[in-house]
Amino acid sequence: MNRTYELMFIVRPDMTEEDLDKLIATLSGVVPTSGGSVQRVDKMGKRRLAYTVRRFHEGIYVLMVVEGGGAVIHELERRLRVTEPVIKFLTVRTDEEQKRLDKVKALRDAKKKVSAQPAAPAPAPAAEAPAAPAAAAPATA
Repeated sequence: MNRTYELMFIVRPDMTEEDLDKLIATLSGVVPTSGGSVQRVDKMGKRRLAYTVRRFHEGIYVLMVVEGGGAVIHELERRLRVTEPVIKFLTVRTDEEQKRLDKVKALRDAKKKVSAQPAAPAPAPAAEAPAAPAAAAPATA
């Protein structure tokens, strides 16, 4: 079963761009061999960490969006654990959240379509019939 995962990892701030590209290429190469696919890779750049990790105050953030089964993620996490420049990583499954967001969006669109339609026009006033001669009111005796 293919699921969508976001894999965020942080590497040492002193890592060169070439080494970072090589690491990303290695991790991206593992995914197809495990039966998955890489949707996108975003290098977010160097950022300050919320707390010190392995005596580092900064790190280079990378986000990978991967589609595949559990075996793909298991292999990626195993490789990240043994890769020395990686100081932290986190994997999050996002397909259930995306389904929920799509459902909410569909409901909102349905409500917009209903409310965007103009209100039913009010019935036009009937054309006045020519006034009939005043009929005598029934005589009350």
